[in-house]
Amino acid sequence: MTFLRNLMAIIGVVALVAVLWVAWSFRDLDPKAPGVYWNMAKTLAATGNAAEATVWKAKVKAGLSFDDVDQSIQSAALADNIKDVGNLPLGDQVSAMQGKPWRKLKIYLYCNPLTAAKMVDYSEAYSAYLPCRIALVEDKSGQLWLYSLNMDMMIWGGKPLPPDLKKEALHVREVILDIMKKGANGDF
Repeated sequence: MTFLRNLMAIIGVVALVAVLWVAWSFRDLDPKAPGVYWNMAKTLAATGNAAEATVWKAKVKAGLSFDDVDQSIQSAALADNIKDVGNLPLGDQVSAMQGKPWRKLKIYLYCNPLTAAKMVDYSEAYSAYLPCRIALVEDKSGQLWLYSLNMDMMIWGGKPLPPDLKKEALHVREVILDIMKKGANGDF
């Protein structure tokens, strides 16, 4: 019994030290950082897929065609005043290369160049996340989905961004989520 009590005490001390170490490690990070990483960890644990843990996704409303959603995405981006810097019709490319039909997949590239420049001035590593992408993809059962990088880690996952940069990053975040919502619902 004494052994078990001592073992439990040791486990308790180790757990307390671990919690204190994590709290100390997060001291300079944005106050929302622990929540961002906790949500990522929960998704990773639930799905076993690191990509799932770092994206937003929206199921497209039943009855909407790929072309309907394509038009909604482009209209929403125009209305939200974010620059269309290209698109990648990957599904069409795969079909052409295989010589047979493949699922629909198109990736839209959007950017606010001035915000992007400020992010890169803050940290060159942000360049790897540019431009913002939204993917319209047909899953294996034929259901359409929209995916985009979850920007929360970039905004709140590290040291707090300077207030003016954070404001711009939050605006871009809102725009991307708005485009996804409108695209998923077929709004024009």
